Amino acid sequence: MKGKESKDLCNICWSAKAVLHLTQIENNQMSSFHLCEKCAADKGVDLPKESVDIPLTGFLAQIGEDLADQQSSESSDVCFFCGLAFNDFREAGQLGCPHCYTTFEVHIRGLLRRIHGSTQHVGKVYLSPDPNISEMEEQLEILRHKLQRAVDSENFERAAEIRDKIRDMEPAGS
Repeated sequence: MKGKESKDLCNICWSAKAVLHLTQIENNQMSSFHLCEKCAADKGVDLPKESVDIPLTGFLAQIGEDLADQQSSESSDVCFFCGLAFNDFREAGQLGCPHCYTTFEVHIRGLLRRIHGSTQHVGKVYLSPDPNISEMEEQLEILRHKLQRAVDSENFERAAEIRDKIRDMEPAGS
């Protein structure tokens, strides 16, 4: 009975009936949070003033019509460059050429939205190597050659100077 009562009450004020129920799944752990109308408004959540009453049968029929329209438009889509049909892409899971991305953009965005929840990448990005590091590596390589020539010619004072420059330039732990 306690679980039912806590679900019916707001998790902030613990006095009003919860009208907003949030469920979050993170790292295979599910947590639920329940808010009353006042506490939800205090948190900046806008709730509809009236309940939306959509008959389920009408809703499902509309989805069916939308899918039929989408499938008929998908079957007519063909890449102008490589000739790949969208249905072929759906079966193979691979696009034929770079132009397919623009030809099937609407459909690909829909797929990304369904699979990933968004069409925007918000994760980590590849950072290209720092050009300054490349220059420094090049300078270190030149200094190493100069060091070798100084040692070969038995110019040890010059070799010690070059060695110290190399140590100053090398990153810690190298």
